[in-house]
Amino acid sequence: MSDVPASFRPTRRQTLGLFGLGAAGLVIPQAFGGVAFAQDAAPKGQIVLGFSQEPTVFNPHLLHIEVDEGVYFAIFDPLFGVDAEGKFYPLLAAEVPTVENGGISADGLTWKVKLRDDVKWHDGTPFTAEDVKFTLELLVNPDFRSWRRAGHELVQELTVVSPTEISWKMSAPYAPYASILASTFIVPKHAFDGQADLNATPFNNAPIGTGPFKWVKRVAGDYIEMEANTDYVGDGPYVEKLIIKYIPDMTVLYTQFKTGDIDVIGLQWITADHYDEAKALPDRVVIKAPNPTVESIGLNLGKPVFQDKAVRQALYAALDKTTLIDALYYGLPLPTESYMPQQSFYYNPDLPKHEFSTEKANAILDEAGWVKGGDGIREKDGVRLAFTNSTTAGNHLREQAQQFIQQTFAEIGAEMTIHNLPPAVMWGDYWMLSQYDSTIVGIAFLTGPDPDTADYFSSKSISAKGGAGQNTFQWENEDVDRLLAEGAKIFVPEERKVPYLELQELAREELPFLPMFQYTVLPGTKTGIEGLVPNVNVRVDSWNVGSWRWV
Repeated sequence: MSDVPASFRPTRRQTLGLFGLGAAGLVIPQAFGGVAFAQDAAPKGQIVLGFSQEPTVFNPHLLHIEVDEGVYFAIFDPLFGVDAEGKFYPLLAAEVPTVENGGISADGLTWKVKLRDDVKWHDGTPFTAEDVKFTLELLVNPDFRSWRRAGHELVQELTVVSPTEISWKMSAPYAPYASILASTFIVPKHAFDGQADLNATPFNNAPIGTGPFKWVKRVAGDYIEMEANTDYVGDGPYVEKLIIKYIPDMTVLYTQFKTGDIDVIGLQWITADHYDEAKALPDRVVIKAPNPTVESIGLNLGKPVFQDKAVRQALYAALDKTTLIDALYYGLPLPTESYMPQQSFYYNPDLPKHEFSTEKANAILDEAGWVKGGDGIREKDGVRLAFTNSTTAGNHLREQAQQFIQQTFAEIGAEMTIHNLPPAVMWGDYWMLSQYDSTIVGIAFLTGPDPDTADYFSSKSISAKGGAGQNTFQWENEDVDRLLAEGAKIFVPEERKVPYLELQELAREELPFLPMFQYTVLPGTKTGIEGLVPNVNVRVDSWNVGSWRWV
């Protein structure tokens, strides 16, 4: 099967006036493989989408991980989305706000968003600007456990001009805000009215959206069922039912794709060791596609064992990435030194190249004063070089990688104990509140095509310390905060690139995580399903699930 090209590089028109905000009148692609989708086609049949992790958080503004967004794209809409080419297209907004159409002032401080007047929530209530206002205020409400405040906290003077128009001021120019809005799903104000605790509402278990599918039911540990929203104003839906099936064992997930029990294999896709067989299966289509996710060993810098940079550097030197990629992943992923996808305009290709050397690792630790004890494990100032490593139980490739890494780390006097957990536990508070020691984790660090990573690197984004964000590494660095602030104020890509190149250098030097590789993923469908389009600007396959159909 052919590779799917992808590019993060913004066009000149996209960056006119404000980064990512200059392309007006963009719409979502409505064809795949050259087949146009009829807008009035009646939904037929169902699609079963298989995930190896279980979606468990159904309020899109509570702390969540990538797999939960597999549900959000089916149930909810943002004001506008971002397509596979990195272009914005209108959804709940009547048009994408730009400097050209008057939606954004030239200085980036005043926003006016015109909304569609024909949208209804799944319960029949009309969608209005009040819902947008409520959503943006909810995200910064100090009593709400918001998954993201970065960007939204700059919004001031939110004003409902009319049911179909909302405006606000930004306290400072913020270049990433368009991409943040493209991943901000709007929720219904009326579903939260009268609720004493905004974190625990009936909505959390029976979400109401405006998207192509309506929530039907969830069978915990098994599947989520959704039905077509026949009043949807966007493209589709083209199937009567969408079933998201949870299959935690990666081999079983692939087997059910092979036998036909699932129609689409999504997160975490077909594993590399099954690729040769999968692409030869009859009546199946397998795609090899780039993905922005970077696989790394995440380190919790809140733990004493990882606070010495020498330890982090030694562990990286003792990480045999080449063997892991070639032996376990059949050479499919791209080795990387950065968190930035290599297709990005902002990617730094000049970072120091990793060199596997246990000799170098031992020398680093010797020089830093980590001394081997009688059991062969190093120690310094009463801290043993011993830690757990956790990931998703049932991900057999990661589990094999752990065993290989464990053996290599032992050669430098580091004791790594494997402690894996079911996905819902692993990526719940254990990950979000930095309760782990180290992990093997895949993260798509960017929001759409924008290079900002404040959500993962800002000192204000450490949830374990009361922040709002996903800096689960607990990486606190004044230079990082400075570079993030600088980058957010620059709108010309060539100029904006400078702080992000330096930020990548800092991450490579400080190593709050040990980068291994950027994913090349292997989504697959049954022959006859069309509309699935790989998109490096989102975190899950179902970004355009309303457009999926049987032909």
